[in-house]
Amino acid sequence: MRFKMILLAALSGLTAIGALLQSQNPEPLTPALIAAAEKIIGLQFNEAKRDSMLGDLNENLENYQKIRSVPLPNSVPPVLAFNPVPVGMTFDTQRRPPVWSTPAKLAAPTNIEDLAYASVGELAELLRTRKVTSMQLTQMYLSRLKKYGPKLECVITITEELALKQAQRADAEIAAGNYRGPLHGIPYGAKDLLAVKGYKTTWGSVPFKDQVIDEDATVIKKLEAAGAVLV
Repeated sequence: MRFKMILLAALSGLTAIGALLQSQNPEPLTPALIAAAEKIIGLQFNEAKRDSMLGDLNENLENYQKIRSVPLPNSVPPVLAFNPVPVGMTFDTQRRPPVWSTPAKLAAPTNIEDLAYASVGELAELLRTRKVTSMQLTQMYLSRLKKYGPKLECVITITEELALKQAQRADAEIAAGNYRGPLHGIPYGAKDLLAVKGYKTTWGSVPFKDQVIDEDATVIKKLEAAGAVLV
């Protein structure tokens, strides 16, 4: 998104775009105008990238027009601070450890698939009491991802090798009495905007379909520290 904003700023410097921005109903931006702007900012994008950013650029252009349509006299000072708290409302700022509620006593199902739609709280209690293992849950969810993923088109990358390794570690830690908390051993999926070392991070965009970022996103690190299992 950052390079799109930079590019739009460069576009606004072009004479043709300047005229568009001043008009009441500006013409939509085109790949040709993006290509012209690239020369100003010293960047070069291929046709696929221009097409992928075109929608956002035109949306930004439309939003700028809406902003400019709001009457704002010079006497109105700029907003230097924003405080969403209503006047007179106060909050308790003392930090306290979280108190996790636990479900009623749960029994392990005969068929592990019966847990496919169980809540995190229910799965956590079953894992904590060792009525199911993280490996059982992980293998079940991996199987479902492989079965339904192609039909639902909701999965880009399955991290099977990593998942099995994390599940095995979680089971060993829980068995040894080293329970990390309610996410320990819980399989989860991450949005394809979050980098995971050794796996593709495509950002849901064709130009980045083979992109691999050689580091873990902060949220991935935190979930791993909590013992969660990325499938």
